[in-house]
Amino acid sequence: MTPEEIAEACQQLDQASPQEILRWAVRRFHPRLLMATAFGAEGCCVLHMLAEIEPSVICINLETGYQFPETLELRERILQRYGIAVEYIYPEQSVAEYEAEHGGPLYTIRPDQCCHDRKILPLRRALARYAPLAWISAIRKDQTDVRSKAQVVQWDAKFQLVKVNPLLHWTKRDVWNFIVRHDVPYNPLHDRGYPSIGCWPCTRPVQPGEDDRAGRWAGKVKKECGLHVIEHTDGSGI
Repeated sequence: MTPEEIAEACQQLDQASPQEILRWAVRRFHPRLLMATAFGAEGCCVLHMLAEIEPSVICINLETGYQFPETLELRERILQRYGIAVEYIYPEQSVAEYEAEHGGPLYTIRPDQCCHDRKILPLRRALARYAPLAWISAIRKDQTDVRSKAQVVQWDAKFQLVKVNPLLHWTKRDVWNFIVRHDVPYNPLHDRGYPSIGCWPCTRPVQPGEDDRAGRWAGKVKKECGLHVIEHTDGSGI
C-alpha cells in the first residue's frame, strides 16, 4: 500500500468495529495475510473473530521456549474450539543450546537481546517464508506509550509490510466483555493476577493498584519485546 492508501484506510476504518477491520484486511490481503498471537486475552478475541470471518488466515505464535505451560495448553484449546492450528515458530536454538552458548540465561542481564534472538529473528524468518503483505496484531492503544501512537492500519518499516490493529481502540473492559459474551477460551493465568502474559522468567503477577504491564520485565524500564515498536525509515522508533 502507498502512504496515501494507508492514510485513506485509516480514515475509513478508524471508527469501524474490529470485525469490520478484519473483513477489510481479509478482502485486501488474504491469502497473503498473517496473524501473530501470544495467546493474550486480546489475541484470543481476534482468533474468535477470524474463525467466523476467515479461519484459513495463517496464525503463528513465537514459541521462545520460555512460555508458560498454561499458554501452550491454550493453543490446544483454541484448536479444539475453532479448528485453527496456530503454528509455533521456534528460534534456531533450543533454550538449552542458547543458554549454553551464552553461559546462562540472558533474560536477567540482557533481556533486549533475548527478545531479539527468540522473537524478532524468528518472526523475520516466518515472514520470509510466508511472504505476507500484511500482519494482524491484537495491541490496544491504552496499553503502553509506544502502542498509544499506533494506527489501525500502518506501515511497519521494521518488518516491511502493512500492520493491521483491529483492537486498537478497545479497552480492557471491551476485551473481557467480548470474552464473557462469546465464551472465548483464555489463559487461566489471567485469573491469577497476570493481566499481561509473556515469557515466564519476565512475567509476574501485578499487585493491587499497579499498571497492567507492571508485571512485564518488572524492575526494568523495558516494557516491550520490540515486536510492536514501529520504526521510521530513518531508524527512529515510535
